Parts: sequence; structure tokens; C-alpha cells
Amino acid sequence: MTIRQFILRANALYIGCAGCAGIILDVRGVLYGLGPQGRALAAAPHAGIGFVEAHGLAVIVAVLLWRARPERVAHLTAFAVVALLGTANLAFWQSFVAMDALAMGYVTTAMHWTFAALNLGAALEWPVARSVDRTPSVEGEAAE
Repeated sequence: MTIRQFILRANALYIGCAGCAGIILDVRGVLYGLGPQGRALAAAPHAGIGFVEAHGLAVIVAVLLWRARPERVAHLTAFAVVALLGTANLAFWQSFVAMDALAMGYVTTAMHWTFAALNLGAALEWPVARSVDRTPSVEGEAAE
């Protein structure tokens, strides 16, 4: 396993696990008023759709990143996803305050930005030229 594949898989594992935990907390909060989401959604349970959608999409993206080839486009995609999630956490930081979940906010936001940096670094280190797989062989045929 290359370092680039390791970065993609670690990122996938993180957002997949966080997404699954988020969905569980979302459903508990919306249906039963429990946990941090219960405090935030008590007055507006219909707003829970955004929570469930965001966490569900994180799980779906995690599956795609786990299976992705360690290529520039995969790292740029992963960067875009975690940068969006990290930016949303910062832009709506008051949600963590309202849910009394600052520790969760600190950890998830730090992880999002850590993976953003790792994926951006991996994407920028890929060579711009053709890959070795597409370099013509000595016989003049494409290498396989």
C-alpha cells in the first residue's frame, strides 16, 4: 500500500465512522430528543434532514474514497469533501455551542483540516507528465 492509498483509506475510515456515528446521533436526537442533536433539534426537528443527509453523504463518500485509486483526482475530491466539512463546522460553530458538544467540534474540525492538508499535499506531489503505465515500451507498444 502506498502512502497515498493509506491517506485515502484513513480519510475514508474517519469520515465513514464519523458519518455512521452522526446518523445514529441524528436519529436519536430527532426521534427521541436525546444526545447533542436532541438539544439542537428539539425546537425544529424538521431541520434534522440536513444532519442526516450530511452524515449519510459522508458515509457514501467514504466508500468511494476507500475504493479509489491513489490518483490526483481522488485526492482533490477528498480534499474538496473534507475542506467543505471543515469549513461548514467553522461557519456554523454555534451549532456545537448550542449542542454543548465543543469537544466533538474541536476533534472533528481538526480531523477534517488534517485530512484536507494531507490530501492536498498528496495531490500536489503527483507528476504532471504521463504515468509510467502509459509510457511506450521498447517495442513501441504501450506497456501493460
